[in-house]
Amino acid sequence: MTSPSPIRLTLPLTPAVARALKVGDVVLLDGDAVATVGMPTQKRMVSEVEAGRELPLSLRDGAFFHMGVSYEDSDGRPGAVHYVNPTTSSRFNHLMPTLIRGLRLTATGGKGGLSQDSVDAMREVGCVYFSFVGGASALLSEGVEAVTDCAWRDLIMQFRLNRLQLGGFGPVIVAIDAHGNSIYERLMTSARERMPEIMRSLRPSENNETD
Repeated sequence: MTSPSPIRLTLPLTPAVARALKVGDVVLLDGDAVATVGMPTQKRMVSEVEAGRELPLSLRDGAFFHMGVSYEDSDGRPGAVHYVNPTTSSRFNHLMPTLIRGLRLTATGGKGGLSQDSVDAMREVGCVYFSFVGGASALLSEGVEAVTDCAWRDLIMQFRLNRLQLGGFGPVIVAIDAHGNSIYERLMTSARERMPEIMRSLRPSENNETD
């Protein structure tokens, strides 16, 4: 059985394109996204959004990834890309609903998914969550053509807001779609349904005799 060919999409997505995707779709990404792994960065982003100020790198209706970036840094401008490495999105569960709604994000991504509050915000604005394969930094890095800009240079490189130009980034998987369907919720539901059977299998048989 052959796997379906990846869908090729250009970022930023429109809400209509985001809503057309479904859980399990395999995607390659071109275009423009902003990435960071920094908790202080995202707290600063939330403060700016709540104050009604624009971010130094525009993210409105854009794509925002939980991913660190390493690159040459000389003369105050980003240079050649060394690598990218995704981080766990659930670290930012308490911040993401504000960012999704406030910036009207159409795509976000990282590892491990997001909470139900974020899923609700994604459904409201038309936003999908792309799951990046952990441990695939080398593969993902091949899909980053350049770091075209960065902001908040008072932070370490991985924590800055870094704008990426992507070309065939992925493959990534639509793990949460813009209708609130989530691979992670399905897995949790399946695990809960199987738990009684698993627990029974772990108990010693009542018929076993002990010395």
